[in-house]
Amino acid sequence: MSKRNVMSCNILIGGFVLKGEMEKAVEVFEGMGERNVASWNAMVAGFTDVGWNVEAVRVFNEMHCSGFCPDEFTLGSVLRGCAGLKSLTAGRQVHAYAVKYGVEINVVVGSSLAHMYIKSGSLTEGDKVIKSMPVHSVAVYNTLITGRTQTGCSEEALNQYYIMKMAGYRPDKITFVTVLSSCSQLATLGQGQQIHAEAIKSGATSSLSVLSSLVSMYSRCGCLKDSLKAFSENKIPDVVLWSSMIAAYGFHGMGNKAIELFNQMEKERLEPNDVTFLSLLYACSHCGLKDQGVEIFDLMTNKYGLDPRLEHYTCLVDLLGRSGRLDEAESVIRSMPVNIKADSIIWKTLLSACRIHKNPDMAIRIAEEVIQLDPNDSASYVLLSNIQASAKEWQNASGFRKAMRDMRVKKEPGVSWFELKNEVHQFCMSDKSHKDSEKIHLYLKELFAEIKLLGYKPDYGSILHDMDLEEKEDDLVHHSEKLAIAFALMNTPDSIPIRIMKNLRVCNDCHVAIKYISAIKNREIIVRDASRFHHFKEGQCSCGDYW
Repeated sequence: MSKRNVMSCNILIGGFVLKGEMEKAVEVFEGMGERNVASWNAMVAGFTDVGWNVEAVRVFNEMHCSGFCPDEFTLGSVLRGCAGLKSLTAGRQVHAYAVKYGVEINVVVGSSLAHMYIKSGSLTEGDKVIKSMPVHSVAVYNTLITGRTQTGCSEEALNQYYIMKMAGYRPDKITFVTVLSSCSQLATLGQGQQIHAEAIKSGATSSLSVLSSLVSMYSRCGCLKDSLKAFSENKIPDVVLWSSMIAAYGFHGMGNKAIELFNQMEKERLEPNDVTFLSLLYACSHCGLKDQGVEIFDLMTNKYGLDPRLEHYTCLVDLLGRSGRLDEAESVIRSMPVNIKADSIIWKTLLSACRIHKNPDMAIRIAEEVIQLDPNDSASYVLLSNIQASAKEWQNASGFRKAMRDMRVKKEPGVSWFELKNEVHQFCMSDKSHKDSEKIHLYLKELFAEIKLLGYKPDYGSILHDMDLEEKEDDLVHHSEKLAIAFALMNTPDSIPIRIMKNLRVCNDCHVAIKYISAIKNREIIVRDASRFHHFKEGQCSCGDYW
């Protein structure tokens, strides 16, 4: 085959790859009597682009066995494939090729190697690669920042962002999307606002991906109005941006608003995707919109032809379980398609519904499913213990706690935090480690005396241990969110809303108490718990006591 014919075939392959028509690209590739490095590169990159990562690695190996030397473009593409597979073994083999051919310090290869290691869960090896590179770039820093965000090390991600800026590199839209995601995870509003200002200054807010990240960040930090403002900055309908806003409404318990936006989305002829429907189902489940949620689930499959994922079924189970249709929720799990396997999360969702509707018999059966899948998960033991304690079956409750101890399963402690002047203050139940601990406890004592005069009565049902009433009341007063709220009231002006974050669900007693506190102090108190936001104002909560 002539040189010109090789080039012509490469152009054809490139065209098919751009269109995502890999079958046609393979047909041309396999019909070539002669190939060059560019031919192999096109195929490896093409397979990686469409997510056929196993094929990308296979073609790379075939290229090597055929006597061709991979260049930096080959290695960059196949490393993306290894990252997609999260295969450290394949990635390390490609790393060995890079060392052999002397291109491991190339910016493209180095960045791809670091990305592969970080995506595959080896942050240490990823860091080592980057430190060995003689020249850094925005792409290199983005790899570091993204790796830390994806592995849940959000504080480290923000630190890398500031190091990047000090080194003189200008963040791009990829940087902003990633660091805003870190701010969302940490719920650090102050830092999020600073990064937003920097994004405006750099012109990055013209990017839809940055706007979507801003919508999510402000939503996760409790500022729905700012989410809506960021959403309104774009006049061109976009499915990702609109889905982000639907999710924001759902997270703040505004299910009807989420449905309204979806209806508007349909009028704009925007094709919703599986993320859009996941956000809608979540919104419905947290607002008690049972009938609308079931209708949306059916719409997803019947009108739009989308196959529900496990996450969609989990939302449907939550929707049915919260509304008391426990048997129907269990039937949904047991009748899921054979290619979707129930995980511990979907069973725990149903178990939580058993607690809400006080069905101990069903709870025991469902808990067995959770424990079988994940014996070390504390949630099932805690939920079972709580169900028994709520029924004042103290012996049974302590039995489940003992089972936890015997299995060496540890309950996740409740932690609440509040951001003041860019510093995050953390509180645990009955915490005395904070520097203002004595002042906080004294303030709480006076505050609870005030709200009792308004009619507050401690909900002793929220205490899951057998103890006398005085001990129970003291236990309730010192829950982590109450400590955080007291500290916030002591340190902020009267006109500013208070935003508290918590890692677990808000208990019934705290929910009632915060309503009274919002009334007596005339303050808006916004609390984010494990699943949603509660906006307390003038003695009411946005959730309507449905959470």
